Amino acid sequence: MITSYSKPSEQGYYGDFGGAYIPEMLYKNVEHLRQQYLSISNDPLFQQEFHALLKDYVGRPTPLFLAERLSERFGSTIYLKREDLCHTGAHKINNTIGQILLAQRLGKKRIIAETGAGQHGVATATVCALKGIECIVYMGEKDIQRQAPNVARMKMLGAKVVPATSGSKTLKDATNEAIRDWINNPTDTHYIIGSVVGPHPYPDMVSRFQSVISQEMRIQLLEKTGTELPTRVIACVGGGSNAAGAFYHFLDEPTVEIVAVEAAGHGVNTGMSAATTQLGVPGILHGSKSIVMQTPDGQVVEPHSISAGLDYPGIGPMHAHLYTSGRAKFMSATDEEALKWAFEISRVEGIIPALETAHAFAVLDQLGMKQEDVSVICLSGRGDKDLGTYMNAMNEQ
Repeated sequence: MITSYSKPSEQGYYGDFGGAYIPEMLYKNVEHLRQQYLSISNDPLFQQEFHALLKDYVGRPTPLFLAERLSERFGSTIYLKREDLCHTGAHKINNTIGQILLAQRLGKKRIIAETGAGQHGVATATVCALKGIECIVYMGEKDIQRQAPNVARMKMLGAKVVPATSGSKTLKDATNEAIRDWINNPTDTHYIIGSVVGPHPYPDMVSRFQSVISQEMRIQLLEKTGTELPTRVIACVGGGSNAAGAFYHFLDEPTVEIVAVEAAGHGVNTGMSAATTQLGVPGILHGSKSIVMQTPDGQVVEPHSISAGLDYPGIGPMHAHLYTSGRAKFMSATDEEALKWAFEISRVEGIIPALETAHAFAVLDQLGMKQEDVSVICLSGRGDKDLGTYMNAMNEQ
């Protein structure tokens, strides 16, 4: 029986979602990880090294910034949790540092990863360079084209970037390729999954490493407002790692509203969307049971989003449970709305956000914020990687 929204059952279930649905070839690997991850990551020496790297290498704690002009516009108080100021430009490195330390203690000599927007790929390549471990990153051919700066960064850091050329040539397909690699190299390879997806223990493990975000938020809110608890926390959700990190330490606080924003693409009902909770049904994807966009006979439906990091046909099992239980409010924003808000935040607050993050801002006018409300938006990444898309949008204006 689950007693907490943030922690799964022993079998890795959040309510009806989670578990480990894996090929027999991977059972030994995943089971070994499941048996070891808590004892290793809770070890005081591990925690000491993890937090030292978060402080001295990543630059944590990241600021909690009062967005004065944005707050003025909505007649409310809005803070931005500045994950864009992490080393490598997004929250992803919180998890890759945790997992590289874990992989070292498990004796792994080779790291594989999947990436959509490229931020997780860069963060993985970064920690592999830091620790001198071989790194292979799988990335959809389409994403390689639209996220060229991040591809260059990965290669500069010494990673091998392998294109996924099947399906929609995006994040789902990169994940498929990474899983195939892992099946072929089960003993010496650790797969650093970048989001709160995959077989147990990954959703729990990634959530725990990312929970440093909400842990810091509580301390910073107390300092700035006199209370640790905001009115609401808002984050964009694809697989959902930044959201899991931002929500984690508030999930069991019933007074805090949780708002998750998915990518509606061209519109939820256009056939070109990634709004999983609106369009999906329970199913198995990449090793766990969750909500998945699929046809009546179980074929995965190709998602669409202007942002590579949200272009995914599923959602992490924790988020699926938050949605079906009603604990979180799930909303969506279109490509057009996200683009509009990317420019808006750039011009109102002097911060160019990642396209993924821009989706979170797009729902602000639908939340009915009051003057006494305190809202925190997880600004999960910076927009350098999306400048090509932004420049195209400016040229079309």
